[in-house]
Amino acid sequence: MIENHSDNIENPEKSLEDNSQQETSDSINKDNINEDENLDVNAEVTSKDLQENSNNLENASNTDARLEQLEKEHQTLKNQYVRIAADFDNFRKRQSRDQDDLKVQLICKSLSTILPIVDNFERARQQLKPESEEAQALHRSYQGLYKQLVEVLKQQGVAPMRVLGQQFDPNLHEAVLREPSDKEKEDVIIEELQRGYHLDGKVLRHALVKVSMGPGPTEVSQEEIEKDKVVEDLSSNENLTDEK
Repeated sequence: MIENHSDNIENPEKSLEDNSQQETSDSINKDNINEDENLDVNAEVTSKDLQENSNNLENASNTDARLEQLEKEHQTLKNQYVRIAADFDNFRKRQSRDQDDLKVQLICKSLSTILPIVDNFERARQQLKPESEEAQALHRSYQGLYKQLVEVLKQQGVAPMRVLGQQFDPNLHEAVLREPSDKEKEDVIIEELQRGYHLDGKVLRHALVKVSMGPGPTEVSQEEIEKDKVVEDLSSNENLTDEK
């Protein structure tokens, strides 16, 4: 033992060198171990990152698909809303139009029942010729009522038609009679039998009228027609003789 100690003492440089080599070897081994551990850790991290990336891509794909589905549903609901809004607007307009038409029909029906009374007043004014003072007072009295009635009709938008000398129009007039006329052309109104009325531009009651057929046949034309008939008769007789 003393001898070994002496060897150590004698060779201190050699002992230091051995210790240095041992430490270097230990350090290299530790570094190798740390590198292996780092490689393992890095491999684990890389695997986790890949898994996370894969999950993220899958989630992104699912999100895009869901977003596309939601956009389609949104577009479908939007189209349904537009159609429903358009249908409701059309329904509202149709209801308003129907109400206006019904209102006009009711007004026309009410006013049409009053028009015969106006006709009677007009006939009385044309036919009656009051002579005595009492008759004239009565005449002025009911003529005052007639004027009030006409004024009320005007306030409601009722206006009489002017038909004499006008071209016959089946949308406005109703032809009751037709007769020849030397003064007017064909289909021209020559007499008003019952007055027609407008209500705000629409026909409240058609006018009953007499319509011209144009100038009638003249005497010369009648003679010519008779001559033509005689000639035809003679020709037919000659044909019958030839056949015999």
